[in-house]
Amino acid sequence: MWRGLYTAASGMVTETKRTDTIANNLANANTSGYKRDEAINEEFEPMLIRRVNDYKGGIDVTRFKNFSVGGGNAPVVGTLGLGSKIAEIATDNSQGMFETTGNPLDLAISGQGYFVVQTPQGDRYTRDGNFYRGSNGQLQTVEGHPVLGTNGPITIPADATQISFGAKGEVRADGQVVGQLQFVQFGDRRALLKQGGNLFYAQQGAQPAPATGDINQGMLERSNTNVVSEMVNLIANYRVYEAGSKAVTTQDSMLDTSVNQVGRMT
Repeated sequence: MWRGLYTAASGMVTETKRTDTIANNLANANTSGYKRDEAINEEFEPMLIRRVNDYKGGIDVTRFKNFSVGGGNAPVVGTLGLGSKIAEIATDNSQGMFETTGNPLDLAISGQGYFVVQTPQGDRYTRDGNFYRGSNGQLQTVEGHPVLGTNGPITIPADATQISFGAKGEVRADGQVVGQLQFVQFGDRRALLKQGGNLFYAQQGAQPAPATGDINQGMLERSNTNVVSEMVNLIANYRVYEAGSKAVTTQDSMLDTSVNQVGRMT
């Protein structure tokens, strides 16, 4: 009974973390360039169980006509699950839909690739191309992080009237090249981890490579979160959590009966 109690409780903890993941996806349904997360769970190593008291005093009760299912040992009943846990919070990197804004500083990535921005914690990566020109002329994110080019932050001349971006990140002001965006990608999907603020950071040893995708000007990539699907997942997740809660209640009731009634009768 103790084992059943812990098994059911571990399932409730798993579904609580899954609920947090789904809630975060819903909260970022309108965040440009956001990539939804998926909570991947796995089962703890199951336990092999056997019938007890079937083999005593050299007598194998499973022996019949010179055949023993246990070979002299208690026969195997099967495996017993010991609960579950969240193995990984995986990021779904599927393409989001494009939204035309007409703003020349709005950029959307088609295919693989990330913009590189400068933060107090170091270089970070993002798919959010909602950029602005700061008071110092630098291209910046909404949070004020400079967007990096191959030679440092991209600076746009104050008197520039026409700004254009090439498919691979070339920056032109009034027809003159003023910079080249760092536009990179990573071969391993686990190379980047979410930091928050719609930013990713590279794991130690991960090296960026030139991106194979294209940059589209005057557009933003919308979040790839499907609100309807996430709501359905949230309802299903609640049902699983509710079942785990009832299992905990049942195990607790059985334990109470064993201690207060069966124990007193014996």
